[in-house]
Amino acid sequence: MKIFIDGKFYSERDAKVSVFDHGLLYGDGIFEGIRAYNGRVFKLKEHIDRLFCSAKAILLEIPMSHEKISEAVLETCRKNKLRDGYIRLVVTRGVGSLGLNPKSCKRPSVIIIAGSIQLYPPEFYAKGLTIITVPTARNLHSALNPAIKSLNYLNNILAKIEANNGGCEEAVMLNAEGYVAECTGDNLFIVKSGELFTPPLSAGALYGITRQTVIELAQEDGLKVSEPNLTRYDLFNADECFLTGTGAELIPVVKIDGRVIGNGKLGALTRKLVADYRALTKVSGEPIV
Repeated sequence: MKIFIDGKFYSERDAKVSVFDHGLLYGDGIFEGIRAYNGRVFKLKEHIDRLFCSAKAILLEIPMSHEKISEAVLETCRKNKLRDGYIRLVVTRGVGSLGLNPKSCKRPSVIIIAGSIQLYPPEFYAKGLTIITVPTARNLHSALNPAIKSLNYLNNILAKIEANNGGCEEAVMLNAEGYVAECTGDNLFIVKSGELFTPPLSAGALYGITRQTVIELAQEDGLKVSEPNLTRYDLFNADECFLTGTGAELIPVVKIDGRVIGNGKLGALTRKLVADYRALTKVSGEPIV
């Protein structure tokens, strides 16, 4: 595997960052997870746009242009002969002192890894996930804004630990007001009476690129899509439920906190959106070659 670090490619063994990098010391940095399908990088522009938005929010000056990063992502895929896989794009604050002050970091680092990912076992895509709601609440907008896709993912990791302790692969996170925000790594959707619902971004949901893609696909299919505040009650009484994310794609949920969702099987609208999404990924994206 060849890994891009600050304009050069290194073998997996030689790809290293300093122990003084503030990305390691303090989680001071940002990232994107991106997918490649059929020789194309899916939604590359949207991912890099979101990267720059995260950077602006934490006053991190990325030392490469949008176009240069895009080309570096494609070249990393070429170097690794990747046609289908997962790309992790990371920007750290860079090397600095042992103090918190980001001003001690002279130059941010850009890292690109192109490999593979499998978030959930294949059988869950056919049979659906069983998930629980966990005590760890989603970060407040006034604290660490959930819209920032930062390297500090402890909020999500604590919730994932609680999911694992509960014997589940994934968990629902509520915000401080008790409304549904998202899951530990995915956005959440429900279907009720033929309509699609997903928590609003203001509830603490990530500005998900797969989330937005699914909303657009649903609207093209003539489905009404709403973004109201949702409670656990709404989830329990949904006809269908599924999660979305770059790594997860679309995955159905069949039980939440012991309550069976709908008939406990993959629903018709979920199945249609899965098919629509997979069809789009086969023909859309920036060509690698």
